[in-house]
Amino acid sequence: MVLGKVKSFTVSYDCLNDSNVPVFSSGDCVSGRVIIEVTGEIRVKSLKIHAKGFAKVRWTESRNAGSNTAYTQNYTEEVEYLNHKDILIGHERDDDNSEEGLTTIHSGRHEYAFSFELPQIPLATSFEGKHGSVRYWVKAELHRPWLLPMKTKKEFTVFEHIDINTPLLLSPQAGTKDKTLCCWFCTSGPISLSAKIERKGYTPGESIQIFAEIENCSSRMVVPKAAIYQTQTFYAKGKMKEVKQLVANLRGESLSSGKTETWSGKMLKIPPVSPSILDCNIIRVEYSLMVYVDIPGAINLSLNLPLVIGTIPLHSFGSRTSSVSSQCSMSWLGMGLPERPEAPPSYAEIVTEEQRQSSLDVPAARQELDGPLFAYIHEFRFQPPPLYSEIDPNPEHARRTEERRLDACPSR
Repeated sequence: MVLGKVKSFTVSYDCLNDSNVPVFSSGDCVSGRVIIEVTGEIRVKSLKIHAKGFAKVRWTESRNAGSNTAYTQNYTEEVEYLNHKDILIGHERDDDNSEEGLTTIHSGRHEYAFSFELPQIPLATSFEGKHGSVRYWVKAELHRPWLLPMKTKKEFTVFEHIDINTPLLLSPQAGTKDKTLCCWFCTSGPISLSAKIERKGYTPGESIQIFAEIENCSSRMVVPKAAIYQTQTFYAKGKMKEVKQLVANLRGESLSSGKTETWSGKMLKIPPVSPSILDCNIIRVEYSLMVYVDIPGAINLSLNLPLVIGTIPLHSFGSRTSSVSSQCSMSWLGMGLPERPEAPPSYAEIVTEEQRQSSLDVPAARQELDGPLFAYIHEFRFQPPPLYSEIDPNPEHARRTEERRLDACPSR
């Protein structure tokens, strides 16, 4: 039989990376081959490819319409990102079984190249969620007379790049909260929590340095913890469905009453996860770092710090900035002015005696500039500033100025 002469029918991509995984971005050229291996001659009407990409959402909810009536409500939505068709062999019409215009493929392995460009618009990153997905693929169809079409399909991955080297994603995230526990008419001391991370944007495989201070003034034993959560949000027909999943977590030491614990850069590693999806109308994938205090018998005290998981890692200059911020990362917990300001450098440390003497000799070219203005500039060009002092040398002048300012303000 002719059908038995097709040994294999596959789609292969020309990968752009060293890992040999088909990963592309908006604007990239997707190229590949349709590979047909036959054991004898076959006649073909056409060989077509159809590239598609879309985000799709679907979930169901049960509804009650009365005491004995129930029904299921379906929620579906779809957004198309890619729709490309091409003919590699033959012609468009496949509805007839005529012998005209057929192409003969001889025994052996044959490759038929294809290529197309992804749209320049922002594309949703490939994703598989509980109530929706974002998928891209190329489907090939082999049409022969008097036989059903042979079909094969292979997916490829699209990453909509998120560069974390932007001011917004490099900005630190911080927060402070406290809570007082009550039991009937008795009130215990507060539990306070302050936490900070160096930036908002990270990539999978990085570790988040957590700086935190937890103070337990209550009568209970509490445990500080931290966790990364992924939130999937799906939209369809004006409704929303949300799924929250734990990605990674860590646990601190138990904290008894009156004790304080400080995290000076506690590390929490981000496992391989999907990047954030922020530009799709029906699917959003967001991340957050929750630093919280586990309180037995009460609602936890928690801080949510937003995260963005990107695809372009931190540059070297960003890491230097990050290291500087880590050295001062706990200063925000107890900011204060220095006890005494540092005095400025002395005049002798800046201007040498040779510079000062040379400035006293007026150049010949400037003799014609004689006048009160030039004389003033020349005289004070390298004169030392007044001596540094914290005592106001003109207290009477300052007092009169303040009195005039108070008189001019009617509200006082």
